[in-house]
Amino acid sequence: MGIGSILLERGLIGEEQLEQAIGEQNRTGERLDHVLVRLGFVSSVDVLEAIGKQFAMPIVDLNSIDVSEETLKTLPPKLVFKQQCVPISRQNGTLQIATCDPFELTAFDELRLLTGMSIELVLADEQDIRKFIRTHYGVAGDTIAQLSADSVVTDTEITDSDTQELEQAQTASVIKLVNDLLIEAVRERATDVHIEPYEDHLEIRYRIDGVLNKAGVPASINRFRNAIISRIKIMANMNIAEKRKPQDGRITLRHKSHEYDLRVSIIPMIFGEGVVLRILDKTAAMFDLDSLGMEPEMLERWDILINRPHGILLVTGPTGCGKSTTLYASLSRVVNDNVKAITVEDPVEYHVAGVNQIPVKRQVGLTFATGLRAILRHDPDIIMIGEIRDLETAEAAIQASLTGHLVFSTLHTNNAPGSLTRLTDMGVEPFLVTSSLEGVMAQRLVRRICQQCKEPYTPEPNEIPPDFKMDKNAKFHKGRGCRECRQTGYRGRVGLYELLVISEKTREMVMEKANARQIAKTAEKAGDLYTLREASFEKVKSGVTTITEALRATQV
Repeated sequence: MGIGSILLERGLIGEEQLEQAIGEQNRTGERLDHVLVRLGFVSSVDVLEAIGKQFAMPIVDLNSIDVSEETLKTLPPKLVFKQQCVPISRQNGTLQIATCDPFELTAFDELRLLTGMSIELVLADEQDIRKFIRTHYGVAGDTIAQLSADSVVTDTEITDSDTQELEQAQTASVIKLVNDLLIEAVRERATDVHIEPYEDHLEIRYRIDGVLNKAGVPASINRFRNAIISRIKIMANMNIAEKRKPQDGRITLRHKSHEYDLRVSIIPMIFGEGVVLRILDKTAAMFDLDSLGMEPEMLERWDILINRPHGILLVTGPTGCGKSTTLYASLSRVVNDNVKAITVEDPVEYHVAGVNQIPVKRQVGLTFATGLRAILRHDPDIIMIGEIRDLETAEAAIQASLTGHLVFSTLHTNNAPGSLTRLTDMGVEPFLVTSSLEGVMAQRLVRRICQQCKEPYTPEPNEIPPDFKMDKNAKFHKGRGCRECRQTGYRGRVGLYELLVISEKTREMVMEKANARQIAKTAEKAGDLYTLREASFEKVKSGVTTITEALRATQV
């Protein structure tokens, strides 16, 4: 019986759900159980238990098993990666192998012939198997082993010739190696991939839920550092021979019916070229403002601001804190058939229905400032500028707001009041800031407590900050750590938001050239400023995140 029939027979899914999943499987080529889990019809735990009962196979937790080096060597890495199965014990001529797919019985006949041992199969969660392989064999360990065996790529000291590097980067093994690294990042929900060259090793790290984690690649990958970077340059249409200047490019990656946009930055460093790839899922569902995590009172205030006919609204914060997502969600909330919206972005991250989006192209002179001046002749009602980086863009945005347009943009400052002084530091006249700016939102992202292993706990008195106001009987929560969250206790992220509504008193203080701290104090007393600190404590009280995360994001 196939997995669909097993789940149907056990009443875990309905016939309509199975038909829908089969249609999706025909479109994407995924395994049927993966489709059913992705569509939310069944959980991965239920699938594993159903297969275990059908095949009378025990289920093991790979996180709690220690496997000897001798056992690991019974199977070559190539087969482990190909079949996604791992050896976990050997006894009296029997090799116990953990798999997540017992349907491919011919594959295990091959293992029996290869090892000359009896094969006993046990079931394990697919994520656990991938983690086990990554830990013991490394990401793309089979490809690296093949490269080493074939000597397709020579040591880094020898690869001086651009022609030789180009040839190496185009070999099938190197192409597969880079693809494996990128696909593993996508599977792990990474937002960034960091490739960092050091004197005697190459470090590869993935940023998952805002925190960097080592990818777990074999040490031998250092031999192929030049080939890996050359391959990435080819994919991003960069100059492969240029090693002295920073370069930027883009890669489009397709994996399981999803299209990912990878922004690539390469910078020369002391021991080679460092690479960072930002991963954007172009086919991901657009967020709406209600699901971003804003407190109801703040959402109500922001709604009033984004429905104003003119003025500037800024979203501020560090790189990767979700500013663009907030702007897109705000745009999609106010755009309709009666409104024309145009954006100038670098690059266009997501496509928004009903919005005209223009990508920045500096090589032909299309910058934020020049693009903004051009689109004013297209009679827009709403304008979005990707980022205010300089005085020219700031002045153009202000002129657009003063001529009856609503302007959205981002700015790099630590908090909302800081954006007022940042604009004047750029050279914008205070009277222009006060006459155009209507509101500023600052934001951060904090990790959510994993819902699978969430539990209440009592923190130590020194863990609770003095400014944290909470009832004595209040409950705190944390994640215990499970396979769903990779033993971290966190899965996914949620936004923290600080909103400053520009009042007459604030405008007066800007004209008097008051500093950001003075503006913040006055606005908070008047009720015009809801701070990040307050927002973080609300998330702790509602059990969304932990005290540790709240303090990490809003350290005073």
